[in-house]
This record gives sequence, C-alpha cells and structure tokens, in this order.
Amino acid sequence: MKENNNSKVSKKGQIYQKETKRIEQDQVEGRNSVIELLEGDRDINKIFVQAGEKHGSINKIIAMAKEKRIIISEISKEKINQMARTENPQGVIAIVPPFNYVSVEDILFKASTLQEEPFIVILDGIEDVHNLGSIIRTAETAGVHGIIIPKRRAASVNATVNKVSAGAVEHMKIARVNNIVETMKYLKEKGLWICGTDMETKSYYYDQNLKGPLALVIGSEGFGMNRLVKENCDFLVKIPMKGKITSLNASVSAGIVIYEAMKQRN
Repeated sequence: MKENNNSKVSKKGQIYQKETKRIEQDQVEGRNSVIELLEGDRDINKIFVQAGEKHGSINKIIAMAKEKRIIISEISKEKINQMARTENPQGVIAIVPPFNYVSVEDILFKASTLQEEPFIVILDGIEDVHNLGSIIRTAETAGVHGIIIPKRRAASVNATVNKVSAGAVEHMKIARVNNIVETMKYLKEKGLWICGTDMETKSYYYDQNLKGPLALVIGSEGFGMNRLVKENCDFLVKIPMKGKITSLNASVSAGIVIYEAMKQRN
C-alpha cells in the first residue's frame, strides 16, 4: 500500500500537506460506531448486517441506512465474523472509503471557525490501536480540535481504532505528518505553546497553566517522548504516582492531562 501524502516545511515554516489518497476500501464495525458513521458526512459504500431476527439498535441502523439510500446486505453470522477485523462486530459492518486524514492547517482552521484557542493533541509514536482509539474518544469529548500522529512507526486509523473510539474518529480531525518536531516548530510559529508529558520533570500537570493556544504531546507506550520531541517542548508536566507502579497506560495519562486542560480552559 502506498500513500500519496507528502508533507514538507517551507523556509517560512508553513506546512504543506496533500490529502491522502488510497484506493482500497476500509470498514467500520460495531453498532455505536456505525451509528456515528451514519450520523456523519462520510461516504458509505455498503452495510452488511447479520441475517435473522433484529433487535435494538440494529433496527435503527437499518432505518438510517434506508433513509440515506445506502445498500444493505444481510449475510450469515459466520460470514460477518469472517469479514470482521475486530473480535465482536455486533452483527454489523459498514464498508467505507479509507479514512481521510487532514492537514495541520485544517485543525487550526477548525479552532478559528469556532472562535476558540487551538487545543491540539500530538501523539509521539503511539503504536497500540486500542490506545489510539481511546485517546481519540477522550479528545473528542473534551473538545480537542485535532490530533496529530506520525506517518511512520505509529498506529493509524483502522477498524479497531474506530470501534474503540465508539465512532469518535468520525468527528475528530486527524493529521499525519512526516516529522513531529518540524510540526511542533510550525505550531509554535502559529502561537501555540507545546506541553510535553514526562515523568522526569518536577512540575505536576495541575500546577501548570494549560490555558490559551496549546498542543499537548503524549509519548509512546513504554518509551515516552523522543529526545528531540522532548527538547522542543516549551514545558513538561507529570502525573503524581503514589503506588509501586510508576507509569500509566498512555491513553489514561492522556485523559488525565486533557481533562485538566479542558477544566482550566472552561
């Protein structure tokens, strides 16, 4: 699979990012995720539902699909499970074009149209798709304007991420960039402060001013932030640890600091 998505930084620091184009199809699984998909504006090629008696939210999915004139195909439970990329598709799979990543400028533009100070989350090498999905879900509920992920050595949006996020990916702007450090420098030029999360710093997250234009950096599972990424942060914060375990899951850490920022900003 090749992506036609090249990001580069000009001498003036502006990031140019071509929209990702991919030919193959993707799929969204699970009832909540498919409902969120139907409530959004993303194209849907076809929806497969499990044959047999219908109960609960599956009837809502069928009604919404018919209203939008989307093709519905009933297939056996065995066929649904063969198609599924997650453990429990809950009897429904939607076939969609691949996820459309946006540019960093699109995220900043979203904040400006809402007349809000930019609030961005940068993920420095999150590799676990479940962590990525959880962070997207938390970020969306907290009013984050967009998420930035690297193109290499990191998880990307797929069926599992969509399901774990409970469909939040349909409402979140996500940019993939070649170089996280250059992107951080660009955001600084646009007036954002860069806050990194690091256990070796002395400042606790709740003692730091997280108001104003902000990009919050979450490091990878087990390794934290890349050295150059850490060096290019404006300040670092940590979460206090009282137990014998001295680290948190990346999505839990992200949720704690994201919601502190939301509390301060509100």
